[in-house]
Order: sequence, then C-alpha cells, then structure tokens
Amino acid sequence: MLHPLSRIFGLGDKVDETLIEEKENIQDEIIHVPIKALEPNRYQPRNIFDEEKIKELAQTLHTHGMIQPIVVRKIDESENYEIIAGERRWRAATSLEWETVPVIIREMNDKETASVALIENLQREELTVIEEAIAYEKLIEMHQLTQEALAQRLGKSQSTIANKMRLLKLPEPVQQAIMEKKITERHARALISLKDEEKQVHVLQQILERDLNVKQTEALIEQLSNPTQKKKRPRLKGINKDIRIAMNTIRQSLNMVTETGINLESDEQDHEDYYQITIKIPKKK
Repeated sequence: MLHPLSRIFGLGDKVDETLIEEKENIQDEIIHVPIKALEPNRYQPRNIFDEEKIKELAQTLHTHGMIQPIVVRKIDESENYEIIAGERRWRAATSLEWETVPVIIREMNDKETASVALIENLQREELTVIEEAIAYEKLIEMHQLTQEALAQRLGKSQSTIANKMRLLKLPEPVQQAIMEKKITERHARALISLKDEEKQVHVLQQILERDLNVKQTEALIEQLSNPTQKKKRPRLKGINKDIRIAMNTIRQSLNMVTETGINLESDEQDHEDYYQITIKIPKKK
C-alpha cells in the first residue's frame, strides 16, 4: 500500500516500499533534548493556537507525561532543531517549564518538512478555513499540482478545495474575522458574491454590529447587488414641524430595519387630510 506522503512527494505507484519504510524509520530512536533548542516549524499553517486547549494539553502532560515524542529535524550549522510535528505539545511543555522533551530526529528537506506540517494539520479539525485554504495553496505551489490532483491525494473532492481556496480572494479584514471565528464560513461564502472589496468590508461590519445570521447577510447582499428603484416620496409641504419630524423618524426607522437584511417594502401617499404609510414585511427572511 502506498504511503500517503509518498503521493504528495510525487513518488510513483511502483516505488519500492522498502524506500518508504526506510524513510519512515530513519533515526526513530527517542532522545531528550533541551526544550529551548526547539524552534517552531516555519511552514506551520496554524496561525492561532487555542490557549485553553494548550492548557488542557499541559495538564495531560503533567499527569501522564509526553507519550508521543515531538518529531524534529536538525537545523544546519546549529545546535537547534526545527519542529516537524508536535508544536502544540512543545507549547504545552514550555508552559510547564520543562527543561527537556522527548524527540525523534528525522532527515527531511524543506519541501518534505513543509508537506508533513501541512498535511498533519489538515488531518486535524482545529484549523480555520482560511488556514486550511492557505495549506492547500502551499501544497499546490510546492508540488506543482492542480486542485483536482491535490484533491485525489488528500481524499477530498475538488469542489471542497476550490471553495476553501476561493475564500483567500476576500479582503484581509474578512479573512481575519474568519480566523478569529467572528463570522462563519457560510457568511464568508456569501460575501464572495460581492465583487467590490469596500462593500464586502461594509457588510462584514454590519454582520458584526448587528449580529446578522447567514440568511440576513444574504438578504443584505442581495439588496446591495440588486437595489430596487425607490418610489419618490411625497414632499412634505405645508405641514407643521412636529408632523415633519414624525415622518422623518418613521423613514429613518424603516432604513434601520432594511439594513438588518429584512427586505421590506414601503409606500407613502399624500391624502387631503392625512399621510398614509404602507409597510410590507416578508414573513420569511
């Protein structure tokens, strides 16, 4: 059976399995090294680490020790090591002020190190969709793959990878909101339909300020994309100040409701003895 990493590294189906086993088992001896000698993986796709989960992991390490060693590689002309897999364990051990940690040293080049780091993290569910998309982008670039080819190697559909990577076209404030889990992936997908970055950021602000759900966001985007021609409002002539204030207050209130994503309709009519305002609010958002 072909090892998953061998497909990413471009090894053919007829590769000698002994070469893969040799690659996997090289220097599998567990040794202890100073924790200060370890450096984070420069190819780490995860930008945000959940501090609460690091604390939970630290408690586990304190109780049971580190059962699974950290995988590292030697940094050229240095006494330090770069982490290939196990950065969360390293962070947790650091918080416990451990002096040494168990490691397995592997011989890997930059391309292999990056691939292992990216794939290991993709197999977890803790990455944000932006971090996941960045990981796909890096793998495609490093190994000169198409989206379809990468999808086959990772056991995912091409549409899944395409949809994730499409989010990287969103402006930085939107991507940051996704990273910080202030909006969902569905919110972000809705924003893609707006081609103007200023409008995308504007809608993002509306989502955050008004706590809009996905349906309300889609309705607001639809309104911005296809604005309906407003009917001319009757000019308020020959009326006293109090009525004018009342009419303007009602209009402002209707605008505020519309900005929440509710696609209401209003109509004003000027009668001889009174003004009539008709409002239609859809039952389904």
